[in-house]
Amino acid sequence: MTAGARAPLIVVAAGGTAGHLFPAEALACALTQRGIAVDLATDVRVARYRQSFPARQIHVIPSETLRGRNPLRLATTAAWLGIGFIKAWVALRRLRPAAVIGFGGYPTLPTVLAARLHNIPTIIHEQNGVMGRANRLLARYVSAIAMGFPGVAAPEASPTAKITLTGNPVRPAVIADGRQPYPHLDRLGPLRLLVFGGSQGARIMADVVPAAVAHLDAGLRARLSIVQQARPEDLARVRERYASLAVAAEVESFFPDLPRRMAQAHLVVARAGASTVAELAVIGRPAILVPLPHALDQDQLANATVLMQAGGAIVIREDAFSPARLAEEITALAQGPERAVKMAAAARTVGTVNAAERLADFALEVAGLAESQP
Repeated sequence: MTAGARAPLIVVAAGGTAGHLFPAEALACALTQRGIAVDLATDVRVARYRQSFPARQIHVIPSETLRGRNPLRLATTAAWLGIGFIKAWVALRRLRPAAVIGFGGYPTLPTVLAARLHNIPTIIHEQNGVMGRANRLLARYVSAIAMGFPGVAAPEASPTAKITLTGNPVRPAVIADGRQPYPHLDRLGPLRLLVFGGSQGARIMADVVPAAVAHLDAGLRARLSIVQQARPEDLARVRERYASLAVAAEVESFFPDLPRRMAQAHLVVARAGASTVAELAVIGRPAILVPLPHALDQDQLANATVLMQAGGAIVIREDAFSPARLAEEITALAQGPERAVKMAAAARTVGTVNAAERLADFALEVAGLAESQP
């Protein structure tokens, strides 16, 4: 780029949850390092994460998720998506980015479709082991598709020639913390447990994990050090339960340094969102995963299965996720630390440390910017 020239712009579009924003943030970091300006198009839920996102501007685009078949709800969803489309169309006409990259979720629909009508090159990235509904709707219209996992089926109308496997981008903090070796674990020393569930899963963790700890024998409880994410309404009861068991526990509603906490843990108990699985794989920590059961696409089960088949995770369906079962699994790993070490190494075999760089390369190629890069 010549001195004084304006940096090319790429717009990333993502739903306002961590699962969509974290890989988008990882890509934005990689593009920014290459001298590309990045804007973010998302929804109102971005507030918690916007401070760390390296965007020149954040554009809040109205949207709504399709839920059920109630005619009134369908009409409301269509209206909000229509308003979002108009706002995105006007913004993109003004911005004229080199490309728009969508990371899934219904908030990406208006922006990616508006880009398509402006003849702006478009990419969607699918983070899950099965393609989500929003990405399925967009797949036939976009210029290219990037996949986080191999073997993910795309709609029949999507030619395989435009599908590229990049892996799931993870944030720089995850890559840095992934350099830490698995913490020493033996049959007598400390056992550090990290528990989190995301916005749709923290309640069951609050219900089951403290009760499972109560099932453990006193010697194992004395070794435990727990870091647990809980909903604000559950904080008091979870803290009180651990205090009654004399277990060292840090319980908060949000941990901004979750990758560091993951790297310090001997065992993670969590849902199986795409970002969680990608970060577990890059950092390399054994996990007990409880996929969200109500998703129509069963995407979390697909994600968890990838890690389980590699040998890095134990998968427990929610209807089997009882205090007794969890206590049994924790006890087995505590008594057989060699297994936990092997699981940590196995998890790393499915991690793609350079996924953000690979996706950045792909994005620049589709945008026609590859030749301008040093």
